[in-house]
Amino acid sequence: MDKRIEKKKWPLKRVAVYAGGLAIILVILFQFVFSDRRSKLNVERKKIIISTVTDGAFQETIPETGTVTPSQIFYLDAIEGGAIKKVYAESGSILKKGDLIVELTNLNRELSVLSQEASLNESINRVRETRLSLEQNNLNHQQNLALITNELEKLAPKYERDKQLFEGGYISKQDFETTEADYKYNLKRLEITSASYRKDSMNMKSQTTQLNESEARMIKSLKRVGQILDNLVIKSPIDGQLSTPQLFEGQSINPGERLGQVDVVGSYKVRVPIDEVYLARIHKGLSATTTYAGKEYTLKITYIYPTVSNGVFTADMKFEGEQPKDIKRGLSLRMTIALGEPSEAILVPLGGFYNDTGGNWIYVLNSDETKAEKRKIRLGRKSKLYYEVLEGLQPGDKVITSTYQNFNNKDVLLLN
Repeated sequence: MDKRIEKKKWPLKRVAVYAGGLAIILVILFQFVFSDRRSKLNVERKKIIISTVTDGAFQETIPETGTVTPSQIFYLDAIEGGAIKKVYAESGSILKKGDLIVELTNLNRELSVLSQEASLNESINRVRETRLSLEQNNLNHQQNLALITNELEKLAPKYERDKQLFEGGYISKQDFETTEADYKYNLKRLEITSASYRKDSMNMKSQTTQLNESEARMIKSLKRVGQILDNLVIKSPIDGQLSTPQLFEGQSINPGERLGQVDVVGSYKVRVPIDEVYLARIHKGLSATTTYAGKEYTLKITYIYPTVSNGVFTADMKFEGEQPKDIKRGLSLRMTIALGEPSEAILVPLGGFYNDTGGNWIYVLNSDETKAEKRKIRLGRKSKLYYEVLEGLQPGDKVITSTYQNFNNKDVLLLN
């Protein structure tokens, strides 16, 4: 008897097909959900620079370029104008204080000085004549007093004798009255002359003081007038080296025109232009370093010029301790100025990455250093060797600090 065979709903072949399809779907789903779809780039390790993030003392610095100038400069300005009569020293000469440099001639000025000197001498002579007249008047008063006193010394005894004789009836009244009149007249003369002498003496003292002061002022003016011609001769104010433009005999020089300068030899400072954004943070005493001929030297700010021009102000720096031996005026020096005191911070070394990222992100290596991934960071101040890390990195992290120009802004770098 035939037996009906029921058809299986899930034959093995169908199960295998569905299972395979499901597996493919799961694989695709896994790839879609869990796979790393970030952009990647293979990079050779030897073509990049890997640095380690550290913590330590951070010293903010700014790089600047200064110009070497003599520590002391004395400018040679023509006080009087004129034509150059003779040039005694050429530019570059080593001078001693008082050495002649240039002599000018100015005929009009010389005639004016002679006229002023003559006028002042005449005034001085008048003052002296007036003082002599006062002294002569004083002597006349003294002489008159002496004569009157002498006359009284003779009349006083005669008056007493004639008085006694008149009272005794030995002389006439007329003779006595004559003697008495002479005596009283000279007494009155003495009184009047003494009063006049006292008054004239007081006036003479005041006038003499004024005359002496006037004479002193005119003598001082006379000396100054004489010195005007001395200004036609330019001399070195110090020991030093002369720097002048080309000067030649007959050249016309205007009053106040700068003829050159004399520099102190062997002592230098560095004049540094600094961006005005640092004006509030730059002060006397800040230190800086510069490297010259392979050796590092230290400088300190000694003076800050208050004027800001075109967004820049200027500071003077002097070498601390040893000074480079063969530096010369006009030499440019690259230096690093330290701003403030050191502070503890997380540090990442300087590198070309900053120019490509603006300091907003950096490639950070994984633990086995097989790849490097982008990470957002925030950097702060900059020193000579490091950036200050404010966010995004910790000490011990390893980062790529070389340039990112060839990475095409990939998310992940695969190192090989």
